Amino acid sequence: MSNHALAERHRLAELLTAAGPDAPTLCAGWTTRDLAAHLVIRERRPDAAAGIRVGALAGRTKRVQDQYAARPYEELVRLFRAGPPLLSPFALPGADEVANTVEYFVHAEDVLRAGDDWSARSVPPGRAEALWRRLPMIARLEAGRRSPVRLTLSRPDGRSLTVGPAGSPSVHLTGEPGELVLFAYGRGARTALTVDGAPDAVEALQHVLPLPAR
Repeated sequence: MSNHALAERHRLAELLTAAGPDAPTLCAGWTTRDLAAHLVIRERRPDAAAGIRVGALAGRTKRVQDQYAARPYEELVRLFRAGPPLLSPFALPGADEVANTVEYFVHAEDVLRAGDDWSARSVPPGRAEALWRRLPMIARLEAGRRSPVRLTLSRPDGRSLTVGPAGSPSVHLTGEPGELVLFAYGRGARTALTVDGAPDAVEALQHVLPLPAR
């Protein structure tokens, strides 16, 4: 049984600790304190976390998150590092690995890449494969649904997948699985990806999903 989610949980907790409570993140409008509160209520307050996905419930989620954000920052990081409580859905066997490997990878990069001196890290091969296995669904639901152009997402070894509207101009992005995942979640401006495509197609994509500086 792999432990990619656990490894990313501990890495994210370390990054949050090192950054302190008032550091910026790539989550718009959130400091590290806000991100820590989000992580805690997501797995400890399922009654309040529904607004993360359901817009009509977002107000309640924000109120509860703000209440948690008012707690001592060290407590929030400790609660997150400790993992889900016994009655949390994330405590079910295998749930943490399935639901949180990508979640924690992306949020760790949200902390790491928020500054100007960020650099892409080397991801262990097994974890890179886990991210790649999840990328097709992420790409369809996130990038493919929003993109005005056809997207081909490729690894350096040549493996690729294609999403987006058929018959439209295409843009080709190449990079490691973690970089492609970050692009799909709207963090493309802080990725080490190569972008190829007609200038008008690239520009149209840039208006919807950020791209790295060319």
